Amino acid sequence: MITSITPLRPDECEPAPDAGLGALATERGNLPLESVDVTAGISGMSARVQVAQGFRNPFDVSLEATYIFPLPDRAAVTAFRMEADGRVVEGVLKERGQARADYDQAVSEGRRAAIAEEDRPDVFTIRVGNVVPGERVTVHLTLDQPLPYEDGAATFRFPLVVAPRYIPGTPLDGEQAGGGWVSDTDAVPDASRITPPVLLPGFPNPVRLSLAATIDTAGLELRELRSSLHTVVQEGDTVRLQPGERLDRDFILRLSFDASGSLALVPDAEGDGTGDDGTGGEEGTFALTVIPQEASATAAPRDVVLVLDRSGSMTGWKMVAARRAAARIVDTLTGGDRFAVLSFDTVVEGPDRLGEGLVEASDRNRYRAVEYLARLEARGGTEMLRPLEQAVALLADRSRDRVLVLVTDGQVGNEDQILERLGARLAGVRVHTVGIDRAVNAGFLSRLTGFGKGRCELVESEDRLDEAMEHIHRRIGAPLATDLSLKGDGLDLLPGTAGHLGAIYPGVPLAVHGRYRGDAAGTVVLGGLDAAGRPWERRTAGTRVDNPAVRSIWARARLRDLEDRYAAGDHSLEEEIIATSLEYGVLCRFTAFVAVDSRVVAEGGPEHRVVQPVELPSGWAAPPVAAAPMAMNLMAAPAAMPMAPPSPAMPAGTPMPRMAAPGFAPPGGAYGGAPEPGASGAMDWMEQERERGSGRREDVLDPLRAQLAEELRRLRAAAFLRVADRLRYLVELGGRLAVLAAHHGGHARLESLAKDLREPAVDVDTLWQLAVSTLEALTAPEPEKRRPFWKR
Repeated sequence: MITSITPLRPDECEPAPDAGLGALATERGNLPLESVDVTAGISGMSARVQVAQGFRNPFDVSLEATYIFPLPDRAAVTAFRMEADGRVVEGVLKERGQARADYDQAVSEGRRAAIAEEDRPDVFTIRVGNVVPGERVTVHLTLDQPLPYEDGAATFRFPLVVAPRYIPGTPLDGEQAGGGWVSDTDAVPDASRITPPVLLPGFPNPVRLSLAATIDTAGLELRELRSSLHTVVQEGDTVRLQPGERLDRDFILRLSFDASGSLALVPDAEGDGTGDDGTGGEEGTFALTVIPQEASATAAPRDVVLVLDRSGSMTGWKMVAARRAAARIVDTLTGGDRFAVLSFDTVVEGPDRLGEGLVEASDRNRYRAVEYLARLEARGGTEMLRPLEQAVALLADRSRDRVLVLVTDGQVGNEDQILERLGARLAGVRVHTVGIDRAVNAGFLSRLTGFGKGRCELVESEDRLDEAMEHIHRRIGAPLATDLSLKGDGLDLLPGTAGHLGAIYPGVPLAVHGRYRGDAAGTVVLGGLDAAGRPWERRTAGTRVDNPAVRSIWARARLRDLEDRYAAGDHSLEEEIIATSLEYGVLCRFTAFVAVDSRVVAEGGPEHRVVQPVELPSGWAAPPVAAAPMAMNLMAAPAAMPMAPPSPAMPAGTPMPRMAAPGFAPPGGAYGGAPEPGASGAMDWMEQERERGSGRREDVLDPLRAQLAEELRRLRAAAFLRVADRLRYLVELGGRLAVLAAHHGGHARLESLAKDLREPAVDVDTLWQLAVSTLEALTAPEPEKRRPFWKR
């Protein structure tokens, strides 16, 4: 039973009453999106959410409306339907190119249609075509999401706005991937799909928002319920937003209760399409939750690099919170540690008084670092790749515990480029991210920590900073258990389905989803090493449950893992990603839901197209449009489009999107957020990187690709050796790869892998995965000359 609701006061900006002048309007209204209704059913550690988006055509001609919106990054979208004129059309999940072709054909023939696509783990696009004048069309999404549980509290977070993202790179010529305000660039080739226009500050609330969450604690005692950024009201076991709220920040509920370890076994239902492969019986999905015992991890000497985002989007309370967070992290260091501090915008800087490289974490050096952090102010663009590469280069001593901490709002568009450059190099480095924003890019920050076996902590207000820093303090210490492995006792676990196990940290339960074959009975044994290097083991007996969300949540996690490996360079995974998405009915970046009505309602297709403008996130200052060309290539805005006045709160040169009048359809081009050449040298560095081709397969590979393929085959065959034998095999493999690279004139990526294998400094599983993924990427056949999946 709910006992209390504790609202936390956000620092909200009141809209100016006279803003929004010059906006286009009609008698029926001025925006196609009328309403967003979110209904969540929270049960224990998961939630099933229904999202309904209502569109209305305010024009006198047929309309195609496009809406770019966020969803929780770990949510599995499992169903889609369209309702209009008393008709209900269920969506069908198809390969993305085929779904688009079906949608385009239907729209061109005058039939009503809708399509839902994923562009990032937390950014989606819906298009509704042939909405006739005055008509209302509602599209519905069904999704399942896990609730992270840490330090005695589960968190339900539902994002409501896609914040503006910094877009680096050189604008691309030719057809754009989407209808956003930013041109596609070589660093973000789908930038125009993730950059909706932004409403004028103070524009009257254009969209009716309703959000209700019904809470079933599944037998647990709920001690406290807190809403972080919104005012809510309680009606029995249901919590609702007060009317009039805007879609400008994340909705967050924290539920305090005591969870316990468990193993849920969920057999596949009839018709799920699994278990008929001749491999011996039915299949199902398991969900393992391991609650760590309260214990102090043994402190080990650490090398810590703190990377702080000081770009223009960090203006205001975010910069204050980021400085405080960074200073607190520095204060946690001990005399045996070494550290470095890097701050970045379009350039990378550090404390002059500390010099270059890692320094001892003495009282004097920590004081100098905190003094430097206290003077930082927000400015410039978010060129994130370079400081992260510098941080990884500093963490080269594999004899020490290596930790990278990134403090940022994560508002960049080149996530895939960053993961491709850094993915393999993060093996053995624990990456922790601190996301500071009311509409944080949680998807990217979680993906980054996944590569580095770390944790992601999200801070949505200064009120929560102290609580979050207590969590972070424990996370950057040594984990309680590492080198984790999973095996079944009486339960036949399917190999390779559990993904990365990561590590166990104080106060943070480990949640693992995977697949099994056979009867839904037995025990799972989680083993590893504790902080002192001693064997560690936890056994959990399984219980058969009826919870279909477990299957879809596992499928989404599996797809996310495959998509991250694809982003890191293994493009051979495309067919497996599509097959997994279609088999389990979960949307991903390579598939799309499409709903097509059979009735013809408009001759010749839509006559008007509108990209729905979105709110400027709460707490963001309006960009100084007049100063924007100093930092980026900005095309002249149409005279009819009103602009926001310059704001002294955000410095000149901050790359931000234009403010848009609702109902105005962009004429095509926009901006690329590349910094001005010569201003900081960042463009020169990016050009050098492109020439160097660090993420590209080099021609020297051609004569030895067959030999590498044979090594990969033998490596896979040796996967079932004992740990000591696997380690010995990896060291020998490193020697052979070094000879191959030297004999063929050198190859940077191959030489780096050989060095990692010959001088192992991480656990065998991590090293094994690094070897397999690198060899897969180097031996994958040249891809067919197909268009990128976001342009098909």
